[in-house]
Amino acid sequence: MLIVNDQLSIPLHELEFTYARSPGPGGQNVNKVNTKVIMRWDIARSPSLPDDVRNRFVLKYKTRINKLGILVVTSHRYRDQGRNVDDCHNKLRQMLLVALFKPKPRIPTKPTRGSKKRRLNSKRKNAEKKTARKTPHHDS
Repeated sequence: MLIVNDQLSIPLHELEFTYARSPGPGGQNVNKVNTKVIMRWDIARSPSLPDDVRNRFVLKYKTRINKLGILVVTSHRYRDQGRNVDDCHNKLRQMLLVALFKPKPRIPTKPTRGSKKRRLNSKRKNAEKKTARKTPHHDS
């Protein structure tokens, strides 16, 4: 069970792991052992994820989700498979924590009278500065 927080956990049978040869460190071992971990999770059909969290997750991480609705997370940070599996779990946990946070809707505000005045004053000063740079125009 991958526990994200006290409200959300994902059963490990929903996660599918495949292994490949890692491009990272490993010395002579790198050509013999499949240490890279590729984790797939069918987020579109996962019953463990509430719909609102799923929608936010898909919007936030749409580049990591393929056309079939499967999230792909890889890790080849470490030299052994077990630590890379844990790294994939941690990456998914962090992604889900971001998606769990429901953003507050923005309430549009109007600029205050003072901020309008300051903006116009700065524009006026800028214009005066630029007109002062011009060479005087003499009529003959």
